[in-house]
Amino acid sequence: MLQADAQFVDAVTRGDTHAVETLLDPGFIWINAAGQIHTQSQVLEKLPEMVIAKAQKPEMQAYTYGDLGDVQANLARAHVIRVWGKRSGVWKALAYQEVMSLAAPPTFTPGAGKDCENPCRAIAFTPRTQTEREVAKAYSTLETAAHARNSGAFAPMVADEFVAASSNSDRLQSKRSRMAEFDRAKDAGVAPTPLISARMRAFGDAVLMLSEHRPDRGHPLRVTRIWVKRSGTWVETLSYQTAVTAP
Repeated sequence: MLQADAQFVDAVTRGDTHAVETLLDPGFIWINAAGQIHTQSQVLEKLPEMVIAKAQKPEMQAYTYGDLGDVQANLARAHVIRVWGKRSGVWKALAYQEVMSLAAPPTFTPGAGKDCENPCRAIAFTPRTQTEREVAKAYSTLETAAHARNSGAFAPMVADEFVAASSNSDRLQSKRSRMAEFDRAKDAGVAPTPLISARMRAFGDAVLMLSEHRPDRGHPLRVTRIWVKRSGTWVETLSYQTAVTAP
C-alpha cells in the first residue's frame, strides 16, 4: 500500500495522468479543501493540485486493516487522507480528501441540534447487507455517545489510533483528546451532524464509509470514515470532515 501511495503522490506531482489512472479504483473520489468532489474521470481529465505538496515533507501515519488501509499526511493546518483498497491482490486508491483546520479555536460547533434525532436515533441510510446494518448501528451508537459527551460510552466505539480532522476545528483530535473534551463538556468544533446520505464499501472486517451531512448551522460536510471490526465490535478509526464552502 505504501508503495502504491508513493507512486500516486509522485504521479500527481509530475502530472502523469496515465500513471495516476493505473492506481485509481473506478469509484475513486477526490474531495478538495473546499469540499468539491471530483470523480475518477474528472481527476483524469485534469489532475487537481494537492494541498500538501510532495516536497513539503509532512508528518505521515499509515494503517492497514486487511484489504483496506489509509495514509494520513499532516502539515500545519492542512490534513490529507488517502484511502486504499486491495482487490485481486492489487492496491487501488478509493478516496483522497483534504481538510484545512481553522486558524483559531472555533466560536461555535455545528451539530445535530438539541434532540439529535438524526444521527442518534435514525439515519438516512438503508443497509443492504448484515455488515452495513452492523456499521450503521455502531455509527448511531457512537454519535449518541458523542452528543451526550459521554466519554465512557464513546471509548469502546473508537479505535486507539482514532483521529478526527475537521474544517470546524483548529486541531486534530485523538481518542484521548475527544474524551477529555467530553469530560469538560466541550466539543471543540467536532460534533454529531444530521446525515443526509451515505455509502459503504466493505473489505472483510473493514468498511469505508463516505457520507454527506447538513448541520444545524454552518456549511454542509463531506465525511470519510473507516470502521474496523475488533473482538466482535465495529470501531471507528478515523473521521475526516470537510466543509463544503465552494459552489
